[in-house]
Amino acid sequence: MKKTILTLLTISALAITGCKEKPKTEAPQQPAGMPAQGQMPPGHPAVAPGENPHAGMKAQEIPAGVGKKAKVTQTMNAAGYTYVEATDDKGQKTWLALPEVKVKVGESIEYPETPPITNFQSKTLNKTFDKISFIPGIRIVK
Repeated sequence: MKKTILTLLTISALAITGCKEKPKTEAPQQPAGMPAQGQMPPGHPAVAPGENPHAGMKAQEIPAGVGKKAKVTQTMNAAGYTYVEATDDKGQKTWLALPEVKVKVGESIEYPETPPITNFQSKTLNKTFDKISFIPGIRIVK
């Protein structure tokens, strides 16, 4: 009887020990062209702690037909960004922030739609935007 109990305990101990191996899972795949977490995209300059990581970035040219069309009603530059208030043909106003670019009041633009950030406070402008969308660039419609 003791031998049977000892054998069962040994088998149980071996089974439990064997089950402790963690299942092997694959690491999540990074989408092509995207930098790994904590890394800057290729070609982006290295930035020391406390410096603006967007310094030196250039606005991207947006292809025709990709975004929403609007007319520039206000514009201002601060800390390497251009802030644009744009009004669409329905009269809806939208604030946009993008890497610094030359744009004038009255110009027609096209921009990609992105989810807005609410109650964004710009310390350099000393202004709080109810809603503002950060975008990679605009296309000036001629």
